[in-house]
Amino acid sequence: MIKKSAHPLDHLVLPVRSLDAARTRLASLGFVVAPIGVHPFGTENACVFFVDGTYLEPLAVGNEAIAAQAIGSGNVFVARDRLYRDRLGDDGFSAVALGTGNADADHTRYLEAGLSAGNTLSFSRAFTDPNGRSDTASFKLAFASGKETMDAFLFATQRINAPNIDRTALQAHANGVTGIVEVIAVSDAPSAQIGLISIATDAVAAELGAGDDAVRLPNAILSVVTSESYAQRFGLAAQPSSHLRFQAIIFSIRDKASAARALATGAIDHDMSGNDIVVPPAPGQGAAFIFREIP
Repeated sequence: MIKKSAHPLDHLVLPVRSLDAARTRLASLGFVVAPIGVHPFGTENACVFFVDGTYLEPLAVGNEAIAAQAIGSGNVFVARDRLYRDRLGDDGFSAVALGTGNADADHTRYLEAGLSAGNTLSFSRAFTDPNGRSDTASFKLAFASGKETMDAFLFATQRINAPNIDRTALQAHANGVTGIVEVIAVSDAPSAQIGLISIATDAVAAELGAGDDAVRLPNAILSVVTSESYAQRFGLAAQPSSHLRFQAIIFSIRDKASAARALATGAIDHDMSGNDIVVPPAPGQGAAFIFREIP
């Protein structure tokens, strides 16, 4: 059962060493990648947008000096990015962002639950749409994490100023992806980690069986599974850890054959499994990508 207040999935953060490498890899996977967006705190992105309103945020450090200064000033977003890279490297899947209409209320809720990862963050950045029109987007973020989640975090993102942007051209992916249907995290103790996700999303957790747990959002599922379950479902290995680690993204596609052709055109190694096409993690990609045909 989904609480009416459950936050929707907004986007996923994928640390990368280089946006050029990420752009090359994602294009080979059949995605259209947006122009580079520059944050005022030293990081930059090149996003992949979907028609369901969610998106991927490949994230690189564009200016080390500014990023270090931001960390020193208490910027949780940059600090957690640095922590992830120091622990697990420069390619991966570090965070899940949730949509909210009130980041301050989320921050208060995280504090009361003992799961706040630090102060809220407000920022604005300039952008230019595909037609060359410039504007400013403004956001406020509230962060959630726990003692056993040094390798992952979640945050609620409130759009303070959200200019109307026509992203039609950026959402026409050759692989046919229309959105994100499930996010997979791996932990030795799913039941110990699902509480953080439940509080961060303001949604009710449910048991999936075999020790696995999940939270159902209005537009996606966030699952926490054991490494054994992960291997059984997708044929991929995940290093056992008591820490929560985001591992895979399941995308909805219109037609499996078309997606397979796009991957073959990009020379991407992949495996077929029922209605799924499984692509293991790679530099510039970070997470495992699973393409699922959904009628």
